[in-house]
Amino acid sequence: MKNRHKSKPMAEDSAPEALARLQSGFAAHIRDPENVAAPEGIEDRRMAIYRDLFFNNICNFLSSNFPVLRTLYKESDWLTLCRDFYRNYRCHTPLFPELPREFLQYVQNHRQDNDDDPPFMLELAHYEWIELALTLDETDIDEIEVNPAGDLLSGVPVLSPLLQLLSYRYPVQRISMGFQPKTAPAEPTHLLVWRQHDFKIKFMQLNETSMLLLQKMKEETVMSGLELLNDVAGAINHPKPEVVLEAGHALLIELKEKQVILGTRS
Repeated sequence: MKNRHKSKPMAEDSAPEALARLQSGFAAHIRDPENVAAPEGIEDRRMAIYRDLFFNNICNFLSSNFPVLRTLYKESDWLTLCRDFYRNYRCHTPLFPELPREFLQYVQNHRQDNDDDPPFMLELAHYEWIELALTLDETDIDEIEVNPAGDLLSGVPVLSPLLQLLSYRYPVQRISMGFQPKTAPAEPTHLLVWRQHDFKIKFMQLNETSMLLLQKMKEETVMSGLELLNDVAGAINHPKPEVVLEAGHALLIELKEKQVILGTRS
């Protein structure tokens, strides 16, 4: 016996489904116009407005947030990099201020090896991103209970939460069009980056000893300044601990003046 049942014709998309399909095709074309055709029925002149508007916004935003990295590329190479990010990376947030973080993730985890990319690309991008990250940090330091006039040796120094301790293989703070090292130096570069009360972002290069002191200050939140300095002197096995104490005390005072240290624990 022959099967008398006939397949039903495919139902047309509902209005929400049709809109979703149109939006998906629209976005895919905007992201990759060379390989994805525009939705039917839309004049190319109008599509061109959106293609240029979206892509130029992305490029301009990346250029303003990574100004040093931008200067290291020719115009055509920078546009190619921006296009690769725009076309192939899927951002996890629609918020524009988070775009630099997404670009950093792209460079770190998704960017394919390219001969035009400098060897310090990721470190430089991270260094430039930190400034924006600290600018947008919503931590309210006024809520932290400290004694701003406390003794930094007998008391427990309190660091501002609006800081970052950074270590890089390359001296990223010196990189420019005229200084682009091909290989990393033997010694790493240690940097302190922090935000002042007036929202200005400041940078300071640290040596091994001052980096160690600040790391211990972040980790050992119950040690007095004197205990911290004695600990550092022992860690580096300095032949004259009193020299470390004197230089370290001066550094604590300087960091307090620069708003890196807020004071001592109340």
